[in-house]
Amino acid sequence: MYAIVNISGKQFKVTESQQLYVPLLESEVGSTVEFDEVMLYSDDAGVVVGTPRVDTATVTAKVLEHMRDEKVLVFKKKRRKGYRKLNGHRQQFTKIEIDSIKK
Repeated sequence: MYAIVNISGKQFKVTESQQLYVPLLESEVGSTVEFDEVMLYSDDAGVVVGTPRVDTATVTAKVLEHMRDEKVLVFKKKRRKGYRKLNGHRQQFTKIEIDSIKK
């Protein structure tokens, strides 16, 4: 059984007891979150494709931790002009574990 769910504007294919990293969620560590924007739902009975969503399906997950990715460096340069610019940032993520997928 799996589902394709929209989490913070990105689509993820999730199964039960799967751990994944999603963009930062405004939830406490240890709390449960529910996602109701399920685009596709599949089980033994078959596949249900939403138009654009499957209204009856929900995905619940538990927030494990908030973390930051490794630093990404952004370097800009214009040749022969002496222009150099170095910036960097660390993307923030939330690690979640999928508890259940309900139809």
